[in-house]
Amino acid sequence: MYALVTGASRGIGRAISLRLAQRGYDLLLVARSEDQLTTLAQEVAQKHKRQARVLALDLAAPGAADTVANWATQQTDQLAILVNNAGYGLWGRFEQLRLAEQQNMLQLNMNLPVALTHALLPALHKAPKAYILNVSSTAAYQAVPSLSLYAASKAFLLSFSRGLRYELKSSNVSVTCLCPGATTTAFADRAGMGAELQATANKVSMTPEAVAEAAVNSLLAGEAEIIPGVLNKVSAGLTSVVPKGIVEKIAAGIYEKYL
Repeated sequence: MYALVTGASRGIGRAISLRLAQRGYDLLLVARSEDQLTTLAQEVAQKHKRQARVLALDLAAPGAADTVANWATQQTDQLAILVNNAGYGLWGRFEQLRLAEQQNMLQLNMNLPVALTHALLPALHKAPKAYILNVSSTAAYQAVPSLSLYAASKAFLLSFSRGLRYELKSSNVSVTCLCPGATTTAFADRAGMGAELQATANKVSMTPEAVAEAAVNSLLAGEAEIIPGVLNKVSAGLTSVVPKGIVEKIAAGIYEKYL
């Protein structure tokens, strides 16, 4: 059986890919960097003796979901897992960030997983048991000033995942949403965060490998939602009981003071 992973070249996507290979899945790997994908495919073959096929593609480009879906169905008729991991954040005040770049982020964070899931559900329904993993964030649980659209996009993905899971509850497809907190990836660099904010995040960051282990275990167990790490679980839980205005003030105190 095959697993398709978007944004597979590094970070959480890379770690999830290796974990799935360890669990016996062959892989379809998609990201922009062909060199990084090829290196990952070689590692999969050497360490886990599984096959990995790669597609280098800008996933924010028009028609990317159709391109990926067509490629995937040409590679295998045994697709059992879809991991919608591709995405990024932008740090800064909404009115000061370029609108085009923010829309590109929304395309990747929201529109791509929706379109790819819709395109590949027929293939997933053919498997005896199939899984969808949507990678969101603990930012999904509250508004985050200076990461306003990023947090909103992750809240959308969490809500979409839970709704789709209910719709598919009588089918062979299980939907899980992963909501990690700070992780030692290139997220902060891509988001344009300064060194001081990155250093603050690093104090509480989990490794991609730890996040991936929790994600794959929970995915294959059919869980609805995963928040790896005790601190992340506690902070996400507090957002449901603490007034929203206070939560937003705390978030602003963490992120906006470095702008």
